[in-house]
Amino acid sequence: MIDIKNVSKWYGNFQVLTDCSTSVKKGDVVVVCGPSGSGKSTLIKTVNGLEPFQKGEITVDGISVGDPKTNLSKLRARIGMVFQNFELFPHLTIRQNLTLGQIKVLGRSEEEATAKGLKYLERVGLLSQQDKFPGQLSGGQQQRVAIARALSMDPIAMLFDEPTSALDPEMINEVLDVMVGLAQEGMTMMVVTHEMGFARRVANHIIFMDKGIIVENCTKDEFFGTTRSDRARDFLAKIIH
Repeated sequence: MIDIKNVSKWYGNFQVLTDCSTSVKKGDVVVVCGPSGSGKSTLIKTVNGLEPFQKGEITVDGISVGDPKTNLSKLRARIGMVFQNFELFPHLTIRQNLTLGQIKVLGRSEEEATAKGLKYLERVGLLSQQDKFPGQLSGGQQQRVAIARALSMDPIAMLFDEPTSALDPEMINEVLDVMVGLAQEGMTMMVVTHEMGFARRVANHIIFMDKGIIVENCTKDEFFGTTRSDRARDFLAKIIH
């Protein structure tokens, strides 16, 4: 589904990604973890072209992300993206937030878009909030709306960039529960997160990054059982305790 080969990226003279390679199969749940500034968010943003890269190759469902001829808007419509700060339109109701992209990008009728959007709003447990504005919802509710909005576009894969890091601790589980449900339904997911409980529960693959390099690229059991690098062991010890 997603193939990343020898990807490197620079901001000016500063290299943020160095020869990163991994692949994500259909139905995989891949957790990307590591210390702040290790390149995790940059890596998943290269997958849908939100961050350009200077070297290497990324293909999504056989489409080359770095090819100048690729229609990135069309590609992004097929890859759901959930950011840490929700990115909902504050001046639109929840229902309008859910339908706008479907109408403008996918060409759906308002009726069709509304039906699809409300189906996923119900899926995340917020159907009763459809006429409210984002500012009237809690952070956890807004993030669940953001997930519903991404799902309304019928994505082939979902990218999550630290989806719980801006939330109060009490709201984290309501978002993680939705993500666990998606994983169990077979959604292909790449998730940047520090939530190791989530990783233990649903990930089948873990990528550990440090200083722009993929240090560990292994199964969940290998990562939590016999991580090979001192850096990953040190990170796990700090974050779990």
